[in-house]
Amino acid sequence: MGLFTKDIETLDDLFLHQLQDIYYAENQITKALPKMIEKATAVELKQGFETHLRETEGQIARLEQAFEALGQKPKAVTCPAIDGIIKEANEVAGEVADKSVLDAALIASAQAVEHYEITRYGTLIAWAKQLGHTQVVSLLQATLDEEKATDDKLTTMAESTTNRKAELASA
Repeated sequence: MGLFTKDIETLDDLFLHQLQDIYYAENQITKALPKMIEKATAVELKQGFETHLRETEGQIARLEQAFEALGQKPKAVTCPAIDGIIKEANEVAGEVADKSVLDAALIASAQAVEHYEITRYGTLIAWAKQLGHTQVVSLLQATLDEEKATDDKLTTMAESTTNRKAELASA
């Protein structure tokens, strides 16, 4: 069945597969964030990425709790979507010479990651509710709330300072 490692026959199968997908994604994000921290030049952006790295580590721990609540061992399945988003972020960041423009590019890349995560967690929460996985719902909801808050902070940072600096750099 395409990208899936086995045929998915039930909503429970699909739910578990997508949980494994986001588990992989979160682990890949913990590898990508240190590189973004290193490339960022604005202090506020560096600090934001550092905070989100710690949050992501907590999100991984919550996913592990979710697997445990389902009687499953934590397992990751490759997520081509997050791999593509991270690859694109690395390519774009490598092409930007001006530091102000680079910070704007890093924010845009980080928001692409956040939007993917928001979509995935929203779907997982809906399915967990449908399947009666009440304990898992609260774990996933805590992460979704963090992802939305991070996206809001990135938007504020971009609109209040970073995009203006990037525009001035190219003027």
